[in-house]
Amino acid sequence: MSSSTTVRKLEVVSPVPADIDIANSVEPVHISEIAKDLNLSPNHYDLYGKYKAKVLLSVLDELQGSQDGYYVVVGGITPTPLGEGKSTTTVGLCQALGAFLDKKVVTCVRQPSQGPTFGIKGGAAGGGYSQVIPMDEFNLHLTGDIHAITAANNLLAAAIDTRIFHESTQSDKALFNRLCPPNKEGKRSFSDVMFRRLKKLGISKTNPDDLTPEEVNKFARLDIDPNSITWRRVMDINDRFLRKITIGQGPDEKGMVRETAFDISVASEIMAVLALTTSLADMRERLGKMVIGNSKSGDPVTADDLGVGGALTVLMKDAIHPTLMQTLEGTPVLVHAGPFANIAHGNSSIVADKIALKLVGPGGFVVTEAGFGADIGAEKFMNIKCRYSGLTPQCAIIVATVRALKMHGGGPAVVAGKPLDHAYLTENVALVEAGCVNMARHISNTKSYGVNVVVAINKFSTDTEAELNAVRSAALAAGAYDAVICSHHAHGGKGAVDLGIAVQKACENVTQPLKFLYPLDLSIKEKIEAIAKSYGASGVEYSEQAEKQIEMYSKQGFSGLPICMAKTQYSFSDNAAAKGAPSGFVLPIRDVRASIGAGFIYPLVGTMSTMPGLPTRPCFYDIDIDTTTGKVTGLS
Repeated sequence: MSSSTTVRKLEVVSPVPADIDIANSVEPVHISEIAKDLNLSPNHYDLYGKYKAKVLLSVLDELQGSQDGYYVVVGGITPTPLGEGKSTTTVGLCQALGAFLDKKVVTCVRQPSQGPTFGIKGGAAGGGYSQVIPMDEFNLHLTGDIHAITAANNLLAAAIDTRIFHESTQSDKALFNRLCPPNKEGKRSFSDVMFRRLKKLGISKTNPDDLTPEEVNKFARLDIDPNSITWRRVMDINDRFLRKITIGQGPDEKGMVRETAFDISVASEIMAVLALTTSLADMRERLGKMVIGNSKSGDPVTADDLGVGGALTVLMKDAIHPTLMQTLEGTPVLVHAGPFANIAHGNSSIVADKIALKLVGPGGFVVTEAGFGADIGAEKFMNIKCRYSGLTPQCAIIVATVRALKMHGGGPAVVAGKPLDHAYLTENVALVEAGCVNMARHISNTKSYGVNVVVAINKFSTDTEAELNAVRSAALAAGAYDAVICSHHAHGGKGAVDLGIAVQKACENVTQPLKFLYPLDLSIKEKIEAIAKSYGASGVEYSEQAEKQIEMYSKQGFSGLPICMAKTQYSFSDNAAAKGAPSGFVLPIRDVRASIGAGFIYPLVGTMSTMPGLPTRPCFYDIDIDTTTGKVTGLS
């Protein structure tokens, strides 16, 4: 067992109870104890109740000279709609490393969106005996970061439409007078944020009264083209009826009607900024650089042009600090940022990983999760997150299940909310073997980055020994460093000890540097095509709109950014029904958008929705509160 003072022994029972019942059966230790175990003193964190604390970024400055631990990323094979247990494996592995193998370890995971929590998938705290607790706090408001993102995003949206409204009704002079009003002495001044716009325009004057009429026009009039606006309002709930709306229908808006839409909050560029930022100063720059659309002459318009970059940073000033929590077995967890992997880059924050790597030190482990299959989350982890962080992982884990491999081998459709077909509950080794082509492609793709790949076979109660061994053999044949059968869902850390040993060996035996899939100086199209090739595509087809956007972003000087594909998580291709390892298909790019503040270009593959809908029977049917104890029930 571990020498850590916070590690607890789990009393596991079989069959495995509901996630929320397991979470409620364990009394978490006070979060200050978890912090103490990481050598954090009270001035390193702010408490949010008894079981959560914000770890301050100043910790990074203090530990700047110390060495990092091992860095491990958890990805997966192409999943079923039920998920294959990546979060559960991430937590189970960390419980094994910390509670059984006596290693310093920190789990770094994303904050869940309330969309899936109340929608189809449920929460994202792990499951069974491998969970982050308190599970209800983790899955709901946590420390308010997503609410801060929602507020900041919608403040910017309001600023855009308001600016168009005021510019449409005022002369240059009236506009300028209101933007730079005289004080009591009759003197005008620019606010600090205005100097950013002046610099962009090449105007070096510091006194508003010195501007020529032409400079006044350039400074005061953003002249936003309403048809070019890419910034949408957001909320953290699945609501299909907000996918297309009109705004400005009130009588006071003087006919300023515009068609727009809501996205889910975790799809906001501000979420991606939070996840990719490296400091408060860096976040201020990124938020200010976010492009919301173009002027009518084709120039990009930013948040700082609208004067709102500083205010956005103020709304995000607490959100930049990662939240410290714990696993069921008392090992530390940093929860921070939650961009979706199919419509954003799908990884928790750089700052959480950097803090964690310093806290565990040499020989310790930081395990982070990359959303969905390795074609999406792990690819973006390597090519976007590691580029901006400068960090290098030693090991990548690919989580595989017999269930998903049977689906990829030609098994019946797996539908959330419907009972599993008989094929998934009885032995069928041939079906499993046929589906291993999916796992094999994920292994070879991930190995190409220069990391050792360990396959974690997440064992379900219906899996047979022959099926599990078939997966292990196929993984090793495809080039995995090791493949390990795990039972952490049923047994906690104890069920992932062999995985922990395999991961340690994989980390200690890395022989290659990190290799990216593409260099940044390729054109936008060449980078898209490099990623499409890794999916198995024979080519890429661009819509007229996509061609137009690529040309515009290249002209505006944004072609040197990495690519973040917005693509279905259920297939290597654009067609969610194409299972296994499809090849020879043409990948359709419907549109191309840019997150300039976050720092990537994102092509939309096929018809990707950025606002999920609710099913007939959402998870909220099961969620309630015990009014006697105050405990949440029914969260999954």
